[in-house]
Amino acid sequence: MLLDPDTENDVAYELCQLLGRAILPIRRTDAGAADDRGEGTAFLFTGQGREHLLTADALTRAGAGEIGLRASVTEPAGVAADAVALSDLADRWRHHGDLGVAVLPTVALHEHAAGEGWRWRTQQVPDAIAADRDAIARIGAEPGSAIVLAHGVGAGGDRPLEVAIERVARVGGVVRLMAELPAGYVGAPVFGVQADGEGGPGLRCLGLVLPARDGGHPLATFDRIRAAVDAP
Repeated sequence: MLLDPDTENDVAYELCQLLGRAILPIRRTDAGAADDRGEGTAFLFTGQGREHLLTADALTRAGAGEIGLRASVTEPAGVAADAVALSDLADRWRHHGDLGVAVLPTVALHEHAAGEGWRWRTQQVPDAIAADRDAIARIGAEPGSAIVLAHGVGAGGDRPLEVAIERVARVGGVVRLMAELPAGYVGAPVFGVQADGEGGPGLRCLGLVLPARDGGHPLATFDRIRAAVDAP
């Protein structure tokens, strides 16, 4: 569904309020300073009562990395460090190379926080808004509105929470964003609005951003991500 600009801005604002604390910056610490592949975004997803961190698999094939922490996602204030180090980054994730997606059960992250004397204060993308097969099938060649929540890369390496309003369409059988995104957006969730069962607008998480190709970004769509999350 292609929304008018004012509605796109309203949806983007509501997404930041509802899901801003589901979005976390991730960084490959073995990447060179000029290597944009070292910076990306991950997000928390809850399905079947279990919480997972999802991102693009390309960000997790390194020997070391970290998950950034901003003050709003931990409590009590001032206790957590600026990041959770993952010294064995590649081994922590379940890799689904055919999808381009990596899945990390969050049990170990909660255990780490407890051991350091703090708690996660996050939000999660719920399974109820994750697009199913029918929702993905409705994405056609006509571009629709897409809203991306991500941690960009600011001056001096800051990782601000950002929103990008883009266009999504099916091109050659592949669901993709129609423009290249800035550094830090790979792995981020992409949201769209489709008509719900009663004909009104319904928010859907379409999938996550994969590395750029051919002037845009293919998406790993949630109809397939859900199966990867549920895999043993």
